[in-house]
Amino acid sequence: MLDDEFIAMVRCPEDHSKLTLVDSATVARLNAAVAARRLKTRGGQVIDKPLDGALIREDRRILYPIIDQIPILLIDEAIPSDEFLR
Repeated sequence: MLDDEFIAMVRCPEDHSKLTLVDSATVARLNAAVAARRLKTRGGQVIDKPLDGALIREDRRILYPIIDQIPILLIDEAIPSDEFLR
């Protein structure tokens, strides 16, 4: 997975706030949505590959997926977090 040093320095490309890893329960909910073809990016694309994890913005409104161990830090490929955080 991503090392702690990388996570400490990475920032949201939109508002430059800090990002942190989400917990495994949230990743499981995201992957259930991927399997059901319900998980969409802000740009409207359906995500069709399971996530290895996700980084969440400091305000907890946006997630950046980690796919094939690569964090996708593109604004249009971010995921609104509203239905996946509980």
